[in-house]
Amino acid sequence: MRGTLWLAWRQQRALIGCGAVVLLAAVVLAAYSRAGMVEDLRSGLFDGCDPGPLYCTRSPDGLPRFLDVEPLRLLGALNLALPVLVGMFWGAPLLGRDRELGTHRMILSQGVGRAQWFASRFALAALGTTALSGSLALLFRWWWEPAVNRSYGVFWYEATALTGSGPSLVAAALFGLAAGTLAGLLARRVLSAAAWTLLVTGAVAVLVQWTHRARLLVPPQRYVSDGWRPKEPMGDKWSTGHYGLITGSGRRDSVLECPYPSGRELRECMTGHGYVSRYYEANPAGDYWAFQWTDTALLGGLALVLVLVTVLLLRRRV
Repeated sequence: MRGTLWLAWRQQRALIGCGAVVLLAAVVLAAYSRAGMVEDLRSGLFDGCDPGPLYCTRSPDGLPRFLDVEPLRLLGALNLALPVLVGMFWGAPLLGRDRELGTHRMILSQGVGRAQWFASRFALAALGTTALSGSLALLFRWWWEPAVNRSYGVFWYEATALTGSGPSLVAAALFGLAAGTLAGLLARRVLSAAAWTLLVTGAVAVLVQWTHRARLLVPPQRYVSDGWRPKEPMGDKWSTGHYGLITGSGRRDSVLECPYPSGRELRECMTGHGYVSRYYEANPAGDYWAFQWTDTALLGGLALVLVLVTVLLLRRRV
C-alpha cells in the first residue's frame, strides 16, 4: 500500500496544493472582512437594530443599514459550488485519467490489486476533500457569527448559510468526489466524466435546494395567536409564506378572507366569519441543525452508495 499511496500523492499533490491556496486566500479575506464587520458593530451604528428581518434605518435619509457581508456571501457561493468543483476536477480524473491513458494496466501488472489501486487514490482524495470542505465550513461559521440572523447580516435560511456551512457541506463534497470517481470509471474519458459529474452534482444540488424550499424533510411549525391580537413576531424564523385563519370548528382558511393586519377591521371580519384565531407556518432558527443533519445523512448516504457501486464495477471495467 505504501507504494500506491506514494503514487496517489504524486498524482494528486497539485490538486491538494490548489485546495490549500484557495483555503489560505479565503482565510486572509475572512480575517480582513470580519475585522471590519466587528469594528462597524462596535461603533454603535447598529445598536438600535432588533433581531429579525425588519431593517433598521439610518438617519436622516431613512435608508436601511447593512454590514458589508458580500464577501461572506461570496465564500458561501464558493462552498455551494464546491461539490461540483471537487467532482469535476478531483473525482473525474481520479480513475479516469489512468483509464484514458491506459496506465492502469501497467500499474495492475506490477502486482497491485484493483482494490488497492482504488483505495489508495480514493482515500487520499477523500481525506483532502474532507479537510478542505470542513475548513471552509468552519471558516464561514466563524466569519458569519457577528452578523448571524440580523437584518444587516445573513440569516440562517439563506442558501449561502444553510448549504454553505456545517457538516452537510462535507457530505456534499464527498458526494461530488464519489460521483466524479464513478463517472471516470464508466466514461473512460476525463472530459466526458467531468461533464456527467457536472450534470449529476448540479441536479442533486438543485434537488436539495428544492427540499429546503418545500420543507419536504424538515416540516415547519404552526404558530397560532388567539383572536385578533398581534401575532408572535417572525424574528429569525423562516416563513413558508402560509398565513391563515382558524374557525371555532378548526377549519383553516386563507388569510385573504380577512386581509387586515390588525385593528377594528380585522376584528369585525373575524367575528363576522366565525374565526377565532390566526396562524402562520415557519421554521425556527433551531431547525438549522435539523436541515444540516438531514442533508448530511442524505448526501453522505448517496456518497456511500456510489463508492460501493464503484467497488463492485472495478472488476468488470478495469
